Amino acid sequence: MLPPNKNPRKMKVSMKVNYLTPYVLTTAFACMIAGCQKNETSSESQEIPELDAGYTLAFGLYTADKPSEVVAQFRPVLDELEDSLSANLEQPVSIKLDISSSYEKGIEQLAQGNVDFARLGPASYILAKNKNENLKLLAMESNKGKKTFSGIIAIHRDSNLATLEDLAGKDFAFGDKRSTIGRYLSQRLLQQAGVRAKDLKSYDYLGRHDAVAAAVGTKKFHAGALKESTFKKMKAKGTPIKALITFPNITKPWVVSDKLPTEVALALKKSLLEMTSPQALQALGKQGFLDGSFDDYNSIQLAMDSNSAFFE
Repeated sequence: MLPPNKNPRKMKVSMKVNYLTPYVLTTAFACMIAGCQKNETSSESQEIPELDAGYTLAFGLYTADKPSEVVAQFRPVLDELEDSLSANLEQPVSIKLDISSSYEKGIEQLAQGNVDFARLGPASYILAKNKNENLKLLAMESNKGKKTFSGIIAIHRDSNLATLEDLAGKDFAFGDKRSTIGRYLSQRLLQQAGVRAKDLKSYDYLGRHDAVAAAVGTKKFHAGALKESTFKKMKAKGTPIKALITFPNITKPWVVSDKLPTEVALALKKSLLEMTSPQALQALGKQGFLDGSFDDYNSIQLAMDSNSAFFE
């Protein structure tokens, strides 16, 4: 419970976070549990300690866009979760943001339990589950009540390319090698249109979605794959790009580590599904969260399983 005259939002400023552990408690509690032997399912019955210092969680992300924009997008959501979890768990909760420099590192952070929960792309979720099958889906982002949002294959504003077939013999910019839109879905679309890797003049993986937009806008590549939100943002900033085609993708999953106590994971799921804060959701660019399952990502699994056809 909260001690007298202490505010959880102020307390988090002085807390020190070790992102090498899945969650951070006070030294006293850490010492207490260090002397106890636990089996792999001990978190199922672990009780939440009532400590004045509160409870700190690590939230994982990777840099699909510029890091400063990622922080601005997610900090309001995490602030809202702190308030909700503090009420549900009846003690102050602080959430620290852990931003990995690559998709691969972000996947590893969650799979190994170095962060407590994370927001992943659909393909990254599948890759993380392959590394740790005990990861659990908390919720899926809601895009106007739907579980889908759009990807874009963008071309320069002055380009006369009209179809995917026209990309044969052209330069193409993909995103990260583990990106759903930036690789798997866009390569599946190209392959279905009869354009494989060998048919392109050249191609490269640029990592971030904004880097793809910038490369197409400066004519370093004839076309590139990126998510619609980044496409619109970059276009609004004056990047001279337009959409060749728009295609659907499954909304992003929020996933919890199997090392987080079940009581906390359930409270986290409840807080996400009940989130209605306009400020937080507007920053995220979504309308809330929906319940979901691993089966919602079957189409992404199919695109990943058939990806080798693009390179034949």
